[in-house]
Amino acid sequence: MAHTHEVDGSCPVCGNAMHVSRLSCERCGSALEGAFTLTGQPTVRRNGTMTSTRELDERFGRLTRLNDQQIEFVEVFLRCRGIIKNVEDMLGISYPTVKSRLGNVLEAMGFSGDDSVSAAPRHARRDILAQLAAGQISTEDAHRLLADINEDDE
Repeated sequence: MAHTHEVDGSCPVCGNAMHVSRLSCERCGSALEGAFTLTGQPTVRRNGTMTSTRELDERFGRLTRLNDQQIEFVEVFLRCRGIIKNVEDMLGISYPTVKSRLGNVLEAMGFSGDDSVSAAPRHARRDILAQLAAGQISTEDAHRLLADINEDDE
C-alpha cells in the first residue's frame, strides 16, 4: 500500500481550491482520470476529532470549505471590518492581492460573481437626492422615484 498524505483541498502555491483529478483502487490497481467531486459523507479531522463533512456543513456552513490560509484571511478581513486599506496594512499586501484573496474565498465558498449586491440602486437613490437638493425635482417626485427603486429591489 502506498503512503497517503492528508490534504485540505487547497493549492499549496496560491491557495486556490483544488479538485480531485485521479481516483485509483489499491486492490486491483485500476484508475480513473478526469474532474471528480466526492459524494457521500467523507470524514475530516478537526481539532483531533473525526467529523463528517455533512456535520461540519450543518454547523459552520460554507466556512468549512476554506483552507487555513483562507480562514486566516477572513479573520483579518472581519477584524478590519472589510476596510481593504486596513487589510493591506495588517497583512502587508497590495490592494489587488487583497481583492484576489477575497475572490478566492468567495469562490471556495461557492459564491459566483453573479451573487454580488448591485450598487445601482444606491447610486440611483443618491442621484434622486442630488436632484432634489438642486431643486430639479419636487419632493413628491423624489418620493415616487425612491418608492419605485425600493419596489425594484424587492
